[in-house]
Amino acid sequence: MDASQIASNEIAVLLTGNNIYHTYKEQWQFLLESYMGGDEYRQAGHLMRYQLESNSEYWSRIQNTPLENHCKSIIQTYTSFLFRVSPTRELNTYENNIQVQDFLRDCDHDDRSLDQFMRDVAVWTSVFGNVWVVMAKPDIGALSLADEVAAGARPYVNMITPLAVLDWEWQRLPTGRYTLSYFKYIEDVNGSVRTVKEWTPEFIRTTVVDTEEDALIDKVEEVNALGYIPAICAYNLRSPVRGIGISDIADIAFSQKHIYNCTSEAVESIRLDTHPSVVTTPDVNIGTGAGSLIHVPNDIEPGLKPYVLSFDGASIDSIYKSIEHTVSSIDKMANTGSIRETESRVMSGISRETEFQLLNSRLSEKADAMELVEEQMWQIFGDYQNLQWQGEIDYPGSFNIRDTASEVEQLRIAKETATDPALVKAIDERLAQWMDVEVEFFEPHAMQDPETGNTRIVQTYQEHIDLANQGWTHPGE
Repeated sequence: MDASQIASNEIAVLLTGNNIYHTYKEQWQFLLESYMGGDEYRQAGHLMRYQLESNSEYWSRIQNTPLENHCKSIIQTYTSFLFRVSPTRELNTYENNIQVQDFLRDCDHDDRSLDQFMRDVAVWTSVFGNVWVVMAKPDIGALSLADEVAAGARPYVNMITPLAVLDWEWQRLPTGRYTLSYFKYIEDVNGSVRTVKEWTPEFIRTTVVDTEEDALIDKVEEVNALGYIPAICAYNLRSPVRGIGISDIADIAFSQKHIYNCTSEAVESIRLDTHPSVVTTPDVNIGTGAGSLIHVPNDIEPGLKPYVLSFDGASIDSIYKSIEHTVSSIDKMANTGSIRETESRVMSGISRETEFQLLNSRLSEKADAMELVEEQMWQIFGDYQNLQWQGEIDYPGSFNIRDTASEVEQLRIAKETATDPALVKAIDERLAQWMDVEVEFFEPHAMQDPETGNTRIVQTYQEHIDLANQGWTHPGE
């Protein structure tokens, strides 16, 4: 075996993933395309092809079929609720550290703040089920912390999707804890050039290869000063397989694909209904467009005269009913029926409240997962900087998701039937809280006529003004 063949085999092994990677790769690609939508989804060819359909006809149908991207809508809904209020960070010993403040402003050397980075982590964990967060620190040979600060050398993070992580291995310590013993991922893609990073507790190897030329461009190996692999597996929900998470859209993506194909069928049905096919012989001259003329030869046989193929468009209603049912099932799976609804649905107050509670529980689980990931990030940051992490990260754990319009309507009816002034006042205070306004409510109190000494309990602000204009005062004034 010559040197070129050896290099080719080495590159092939380098770019090959483990068995778990190859098992889930196709699923991850489908989830990515379902979330991205647009040209990414069209190019993937998720539209069912008809028998004997040519490539040009198939591509024309793809171009004329819109995609309702429910995957992106649901994930954006989750993320908007999750990060409506920014997380609270008690950094303690990290508080006044210059490099920590710089990390908060730009955590990945790509001008992304830590809040924005964690938001992206939440998005992509929802898509794939999990992502990997790797923290690294450049070794510039600095002799002191001041040299590192001056050179801008500090730890930074990099988020890696499962499609880029080719291989990983776990090792169980005597304490029972699982840690990574090997981690390989594609760090950068530039045309045909791939940069592959390999981590072990002992070393870090960076290899640059050209897949077109089948050539090894560069290989650099350095010591892993941490003594462990600084990679965090951020889960959406854990699966039975370590290092693999459960996506929020694993089932929704297939429902979205069904809607996509139903939409194509509806479009084709409408086109056939409005532009029916004409059966004719080759010697008949048929014009194009509405109201066009059809020229037939004088000697044509009566049985060969052109005729229109009729199309029964009644099936379009069943297609739309199928789409409507699928959208409803998507909202049930995602617990977003009351939030994403575009028309009034028959749903009792108890059903709405139950759905809000289920969504609140799901968001709370996501918040707990983000807390765990960020605390692990800060612990690794401290190991790089010889600092002890003693802080606390707190993401919002409760989300005030309520059907305000329905509750306001209930209060309006209650106010119309209430006769007790105290009850009416309590309803007004509740309405003021929802409107986020400060209202100074009138408190009933006594007023006295200084001439006769008579006292009277005033119930309204207007009554108070009228008596004050007559000279009445508060007792004791």
